[in-house]
Amino acid sequence: MTHTVLPVGFVPLVDAAPLIVAQEMGFAAEEKLTLDLRPAPSWSLLRDMLAFGQVDAAHMLSPLPVATALGMAGAGCEFSVLSVLSINGNVIGVSTELAAKITDQGHGFTFDDARAAGHALLSASNAPLRIGVPFPFSMHAELLYYWLNALGFAAPNAVDIRTVPPSLMADAISAGEIDAFCVGEPWGSIAVEQGVGSLLLPSQAIWSFAPEKVLAVRRDWPEENAALAARLIRAIWRAGRWLADPSSRLLAAELMSSRRYLDLPPEILERALSGNLTITPQGRQRAVPGFLEFHNGAAGFPWRSQAQWIAQQIASRNGFDRKTAAAAGRQVFRSDLYREALKGTQADLPGASLKFEGALEVETPVASKAGTLSLLPNRFFDRQVFDPSDTS
Repeated sequence: MTHTVLPVGFVPLVDAAPLIVAQEMGFAAEEKLTLDLRPAPSWSLLRDMLAFGQVDAAHMLSPLPVATALGMAGAGCEFSVLSVLSINGNVIGVSTELAAKITDQGHGFTFDDARAAGHALLSASNAPLRIGVPFPFSMHAELLYYWLNALGFAAPNAVDIRTVPPSLMADAISAGEIDAFCVGEPWGSIAVEQGVGSLLLPSQAIWSFAPEKVLAVRRDWPEENAALAARLIRAIWRAGRWLADPSSRLLAAELMSSRRYLDLPPEILERALSGNLTITPQGRQRAVPGFLEFHNGAAGFPWRSQAQWIAQQIASRNGFDRKTAAAAGRQVFRSDLYREALKGTQADLPGASLKFEGALEVETPVASKAGTLSLLPNRFFDRQVFDPSDTS
């Protein structure tokens, strides 16, 4: 096995941690890999870097590869997902002005009740509510649409969703260009630190096990580079396992704080890793267990049902045939390649590649190779359950 330098793109966010850790802690080197990590300021630029071959793999929004399979997102080519890099990790924030109105109406910013927070936001805001998201095809947008529609607020038609690069979200809310945002950490915390916003809700309060970022490649790349793809999957899996150890958090935050990566104070980055968030400029704290998952509960497994849920959400909004979209979406998440790559490792993988999404109220043992796997709670705030066999 020869040593390979692999160009990999990322957007500076805490959930790029598996890529950074794989390179910095030697997990890539174990697979005779050097990850040449290349930052991009926006998701559209990172998409183009991957599509045009400037990088061979990328940290990517989970809906983006699915959208390309449906002929959307302007990529010019299709992508495949080798693994899920992270679960959850987004925050919904509001301007200080809107936060004051929400507080005046009696909402306590409990940070765990999506229904109460949503009603408080809608009743305090002026129409149309302007919400910033990092990209149109993102879990940020999907969760917002799901949340608002479940509350009886027709989204996206009745809300102004605006695309704002993650690192510019605080600037946008400070300038009055948006009223609220949904963004990955640390950029929600940066808005709080700058005194321009407060955090209303973690994204996991809407869907407690939402696939946030994925490891994406061009669709034909895994077949042309099968052994290399497997080496990359294994390196990232080991990095995720290391990140799951609470004793790794401080070092992980230090690694990511480097100028090469996020170039921010490690104490800001550690908030997302620990789930101990500061939600207001006045210093109000909230603890969110499982705020960001990299490994536990088979977090890295690319469930085809997750891709199908995304595909059918996009199809419903755009008038596509849901059955056709479901079939196309399922093929994007390559659980087959993930299984093959992790043969012979300590990974205990689920026996199925599809599951009911939203059906688990508590941590639940499931059938797996070694019989030791439990899945973490997986529920939507409105207690709906997504059945992947239902494409009507």
